[in-house]
Amino acid sequence: MPTAETLERFIARVEQNAHAEACEEFYTADSTMQENQSPPRIGRDAHVANERKVMARARSVYSKCLRPVFVNGDRVVIRWIFRFDWPDGTVTQMEELAYQRWEGERIAEETFFYDPAQRVPKKAADQR
Repeated sequence: MPTAETLERFIARVEQNAHAEACEEFYTADSTMQENQSPPRIGRDAHVANERKVMARARSVYSKCLRPVFVNGDRVVIRWIFRFDWPDGTVTQMEELAYQRWEGERIAEETFFYDPAQRVPKKAADQR
């Protein structure tokens, strides 16, 4: 179960858009990360590589935790808003729930739940 301080540090790293660094600092070496019902990515190195790839493609990223954060023992649920501004002028804005299982101070399993239709980039003026 993460301490409140660890959870706040994790949220702060993500809100700083240090997604890859958050994976390095807060995930177990053999952690899994799954999006909806897709097959999970396995291993912290795979998570870091995926985050770096996504962040490198974006012109800018906005990441925000919408509180409250729900904690029950080693289970944590965080509601996130992400906005990706792409080089072609389009925008992807997503709201998701991250369901996590922590082992002590590190995330061992994480599943993201979101509407996949949100992943389709839109013209910036279309985002409201």
